[in-house]
Amino acid sequence: MTTKNKTAGTVATTTKSNLGRLINLVIGDALVFLIFAALGRRSHGEAAGLDALLQIALTALPFALAWFVVAPFLKVYRRDVDTDPLRMVKRTLLAWVCAWPVALILRSVFVDHAIVPLTFALISLLANALLLLIWRWPFSLMQRMRQKEGR
Repeated sequence: MTTKNKTAGTVATTTKSNLGRLINLVIGDALVFLIFAALGRRSHGEAAGLDALLQIALTALPFALAWFVVAPFLKVYRRDVDTDPLRMVKRTLLAWVCAWPVALILRSVFVDHAIVPLTFALISLLANALLLLIWRWPFSLMQRMRQKEGR
C-alpha cells in the first residue's frame, strides 16, 4: 500500500469516526430532552409511557430545538471538547445556560402561550443541566480513553 493510499484510508476512517461520534452525541442529547419531558409529564400526572411518545416529543421539542440551535455555536460538538471531560462539563453548562432562555421562549410561544412560571423555569434549568452532564461527562471520559488507546 502506498503512502497516498494509507493517508486516504486514515482520512476516511477519521471522517467516519467523527461522523459516528457526532451522531452519538446528537442522539444522546435528544434522549436527554425526551427523558426530561417524560419525567415532567409523569410528575404532573400526564401520559408519559411509550403510548404517549408523540406528546413527550412535543413537550421536549422547545428544549431540544433551543439546544440544537445554540449549542453548536458554543462548540459543544467539537472533538477537542468531547475528549476533555472538564472542558465538556464547562461547555455543556455554558451552552445549556444560553439555550435555556431560548427554550423557555419557544415553550411560551408554541406550547402554553403564557409566561413560564419561575419554579418551572428553574426546574428545567437544573434538571436539563444535570441530565446533560449525566450523559455527556461519561461520554467524554470514554472518548478520552479511546483517544489514548489510539482509536
